[in-house]
Amino acid sequence: MLSMPVGIQLYSVRDACAKDLPGVLKRLAAMGYEGVEFAGYYNYTATDLKKMLDDLGLKCCGTHTGLSTLMGDKFQATVDFNRTLANPYLIVPGLSAEQTKSIADWSAVANLFSGISQRLEPQGFYTGYHNHHTEFTPLEGQLPWDVFFGQTSPRVIMQFDTGNALHAKVEAAPFIQRYPGRALTVHLKDHTLATGQDAILGQGDVPWKTLLPLCATVGKTKWFIVEHENPNVDSMTAADGCIKGLRKIMAEL
Repeated sequence: MLSMPVGIQLYSVRDACAKDLPGVLKRLAAMGYEGVEFAGYYNYTATDLKKMLDDLGLKCCGTHTGLSTLMGDKFQATVDFNRTLANPYLIVPGLSAEQTKSIADWSAVANLFSGISQRLEPQGFYTGYHNHHTEFTPLEGQLPWDVFFGQTSPRVIMQFDTGNALHAKVEAAPFIQRYPGRALTVHLKDHTLATGQDAILGQGDVPWKTLLPLCATVGKTKWFIVEHENPNVDSMTAADGCIKGLRKIMAEL
């Protein structure tokens, strides 16, 4: 488990990034993070971002990119940007209400993702989808998450966000088992059910000692990606606390 690389979703520290992205990356590397997942580029080019990462020994472990950037005339530009970043994981962080009103909508968007995945495969890229909590609210007697991943190509990444799911009182483990080999990147977000808030990793209610080995084996996870979104905690302090908490858990496994 100690060999699993650990990244951080930069949305966790977005305000700090907006003020000083190079400085934030330097601090994250010093904390021990090995990669970053972008959720916006702060007006930097892909070449500039890649140089920043290379200078710090960091890798790009993913980008969160809107579905529209993977379609039409934006598709190739998105691929080229991520090729420069040496990032194969193009993750869609959410869908509009208009795309998710019914089970038929979820089936249609699953087919859309499979088509995008087919276009990406020859170029060595993956697309994927990241959950919030609504995907685990029954719709027409079915779970949207199961409709989506039951119908998409096996190459569509299931980027499971553990904290968002627990907010819906759902644990990750059954879904990792149900869709083996699909969790190539996982968002490690702790959550406290009593408060409804994100917690420093290891201080909430996510059962990490069961989940992490399951991700590494059944899920075929390539990157653990830390995320923390509690506005009541300084984001950089939380980032440091989360990687320390994760390393402690990993060392005990």
